[in-house]
Amino acid sequence: MLLAYPFRLLVPRRAAPEAAVSAAVALLVLAGAADLVPTSVVIALAGGAGATLAGVRLSRLATRRPAEASPAELPPTEVTPTDPSTAEAWRADPPSGGPATADSAATVPSAPTPSAARAGAADGLPVARPVGRAARRRAARRAAGVLLDAAVVAAGLTAAVLPLADTGHRAAALIGFLVSAALSAAGLRRLPGRTRPSARLRLRHLVEATGPAVGLALAAWLLLPRDVLPAPTRLVAALGLGGLGMAALSALTGPHRRSGAVICRGGVLLTLVGLALLATLPPAPAGRAALVAVPPLVLGMLLTAFGARDAMDAVAVEAAGRPAAWPRSVLPAALLLLAAGLHLGAGRSPDRMSVLLAVAAVPPLVLRELLRSGDAATPDRRAAHRRRAGRAVRHRRATRWLGAPDDGPATSNGAGSTWSPDGEVSWSALSSRSAPAGAGPGNRAALLDALAAIGDVPAPAGALLLVDLHGADGIGPAAREDVLAEAVIRARAVVAPGDLVTGCAGTGFAVVTAAGPVLAYALGTRLLTALTPSYRLAGSVLRVQASIGLAEVSGAGPADVLRQAELARRRAVQLGRDRVEWYDAFLEEQLVRRLDLERELPGAVARGELDLVYQPVLDLAGRQPVGAEALLRWRSPVLGTVLPAELLPVAEDLDLVGELEWWVLDRACRQLADWSAGTRELWMAVNVTTRELTTPDFVQRAAAVLAAYGVSPERLVVEVAEPRVAADLSTVVARLAGLRSLGVRTALDDFRAEHASLAQLRRLPIDLLKVGPELVGARPDGQPPLIDVVVNVGERLGVEIVAEELESPGQVEGAHRAGCRYGQGFALARPATAERVEAYFEEFPSTSR
Repeated sequence: MLLAYPFRLLVPRRAAPEAAVSAAVALLVLAGAADLVPTSVVIALAGGAGATLAGVRLSRLATRRPAEASPAELPPTEVTPTDPSTAEAWRADPPSGGPATADSAATVPSAPTPSAARAGAADGLPVARPVGRAARRRAARRAAGVLLDAAVVAAGLTAAVLPLADTGHRAAALIGFLVSAALSAAGLRRLPGRTRPSARLRLRHLVEATGPAVGLALAAWLLLPRDVLPAPTRLVAALGLGGLGMAALSALTGPHRRSGAVICRGGVLLTLVGLALLATLPPAPAGRAALVAVPPLVLGMLLTAFGARDAMDAVAVEAAGRPAAWPRSVLPAALLLLAAGLHLGAGRSPDRMSVLLAVAAVPPLVLRELLRSGDAATPDRRAAHRRRAGRAVRHRRATRWLGAPDDGPATSNGAGSTWSPDGEVSWSALSSRSAPAGAGPGNRAALLDALAAIGDVPAPAGALLLVDLHGADGIGPAAREDVLAEAVIRARAVVAPGDLVTGCAGTGFAVVTAAGPVLAYALGTRLLTALTPSYRLAGSVLRVQASIGLAEVSGAGPADVLRQAELARRRAVQLGRDRVEWYDAFLEEQLVRRLDLERELPGAVARGELDLVYQPVLDLAGRQPVGAEALLRWRSPVLGTVLPAELLPVAEDLDLVGELEWWVLDRACRQLADWSAGTRELWMAVNVTTRELTTPDFVQRAAAVLAAYGVSPERLVVEVAEPRVAADLSTVVARLAGLRSLGVRTALDDFRAEHASLAQLRRLPIDLLKVGPELVGARPDGQPPLIDVVVNVGERLGVEIVAEELESPGQVEGAHRAGCRYGQGFALARPATAERVEAYFEEFPSTSR
């Protein structure tokens, strides 16, 4: 338990199994190095553990159903405008930036919902229709998952069966190497997100990697055992290990190192390095040298599965960043120095092949330095050219997305929006789109360009602020354009001259600043101050709210920064708007959990995932059970058991509270009918929200449920929470009175002993008043407990008091002494299933109301 919290902080939840397997394998290797566990057992267990986890991950990707597909796996769609005028403009200037042809339909990565398609058609916007190519892409992804899964399993089996091979150890390892290599190559070819650099760039990468690869080969030549390997075999193995090792290092430290496809390729190469070491090193019983093969083998298999998942879940290929240069230079040199030191320390002198390999490494290194010196010949001119090109690309993309032609009369204000000659901002295209932040092709590209430009500096510092406006959706399109245009003008007045402001959503925009995190947060607060004052429209005044998400640019990829800012913006919306929220890892974990809940909750009733537990309510005088409260539990096969405190806010946002509460009432009345069939006279309390209670037919529907199960109305108690009653007090009073006219008892839950609460208590037709333990204990100022006041008021109004959440015998005794008739809480009885509660009731001779 002591390690659980730091483990959650350091390791993302989705990588927790990989981290656990890696830690276990590290302990196994240490045990093998200390001769506590046989080397063959270490290799078999480690290889089996890595292959099992990676195989499970990959098999899930291969068998993922279309409903579970990521946005990247959804069918691509052909974008076709429906309005004739829009269609003509679309053919002349499609979103992809070139003329439309029969063979070049623009595609987007996700299919629209039917409602979105209908809305788009009504507004003359492009409507997306499925393209047949989607099935082939999904088939390729499934094939990639199957092939990579088979490759990982082959590698794991090779590691597991080697200790069983008394003879032919090297041949078995070589066969496993070749099978895994062939399957991996076929899988990588079908994996989405593969980068295809030009031939010139590939040649450049080859030249830069050759020198370090030869150095790694020389290190392998010096370290491989010469007494068990013939010289030709040893040379081939050394060259192969050097090439595979450098290829893996280049992939995992290159400009696309955050791309899932590149991570997967690096994992495959590391796996092959491990298998090659198993094939060349002496068999496990002969010594501990074979333990060297375990780390690359297991790490490679885990990275293969991890990268494949990211590649299949990615919507777009990760933008190239700056390669990590120092690992490719330092790690081969450090390994070569270590090998040379061990070789000389053993009393061996350099042989002819060592000298030849050392000499062979010199020409590639010289050529690499010549190429680098040529790149640095005119740094100022190249940098200026890149800046001009970047500004031109950002301006072109931003103006295209915001609806202005590249060669039209509008000019850029340097903020990503466009200005017409009369000084007005052109928001026509922005107002016609209601996609979520970051969804539009042009604005996403402009943001990624700006973020990549900040990340290119040696010590990147900057921030992205995503701004969303609320309150302009209910007005007309023209008025919304005016509000958005005014919002951008206000934003431009507070940002720095070099900051980028670009359209981001139908009701928002983005700001990219080079300022540090503290100044960026201050900028966010200034934006809030500037955006929240009222907007004057024709004949009216509009008040809007703003939600701002902030993410730092500190070495993360542009797409990661954009995602983090979007998560922070969503959090600002959830916390009430008119605020700036900063991204952190725990925030992402919370929001991912929230998204999981929102995805899984719809349909939970139909799938039979809901359940009820019951907490007995006892008479405090005789400690006899008199009833129970029905408590909702969601037994999700994906998320586990979800409690109401986490479930109900999501249900309210998804407008599912009514469905859940009527299910609870139906199930509770059915259970109450079973309990009432005997001699027990119990009542059942169910919770309802004021939103559901105030529906016009609530009383009639409740009567129908009672009649369906033959339950006496006085056995049902309907509870409503006091903090929400005041919003619609008159309607709540009418509904509670209607329930009491049926004979149903009513209760006010979560009562607070405040002046307003006591005043409205006189108006509410209730039978029970439920108070928390905070009213039972003594107050800090030495005054008597508030429960005394509540009990006196209850006696005058004819209301019985239920003390809930009693968790200690002292609280139970205090509630009893104060005059509370009933009690409920862990100190009396815990919530349990119907069967357990019924068994609990059997311990008492009789129960009554």
